Amino acid sequence: KEIEPALKKQLVISTVLMTVGIAIVSWIALPSTFTIFNFGEQKVVKNWQLFLCVSVGLWAGLIIGFVTEYYTSNAYSPVQDVADSCRTGAATNVIFGLALGYKSVIIPIFAIAISIFVSFSFA
Repeated sequence: KEIEPALKKQLVISTVLMTVGIAIVSWIALPSTFTIFNFGEQKVVKNWQLFLCVSVGLWAGLIIGFVTEYYTSNAYSPVQDVADSCRTGAATNVIFGLALGYKSVIIPIFAIAISIFVSFSFA
């Protein structure tokens, strides 16, 4: 009964702890500035920029986890709506499920795209 709240809590706690851990590692283990190659050009990067890149990816993963839970858990309306569409026939169920599947990937795609853009912009 309590597996979904436990998984949600674990996802939030691990994201927060990893953000703190990456911050500590970024400030202690990395030099304050260093050079990376960006498509053949040298780019000066600071340690906080790498921290930002990693943390944006962590938080994008958290968003993707929450959206996945919303669209796959029977406690929320999308799964209940798919179950209700079964009453009118198989074709309605297939069409509704396919449309819901397309709709469910919009937020994860934007989360991934934003995290790629931010990470590429900073480092």
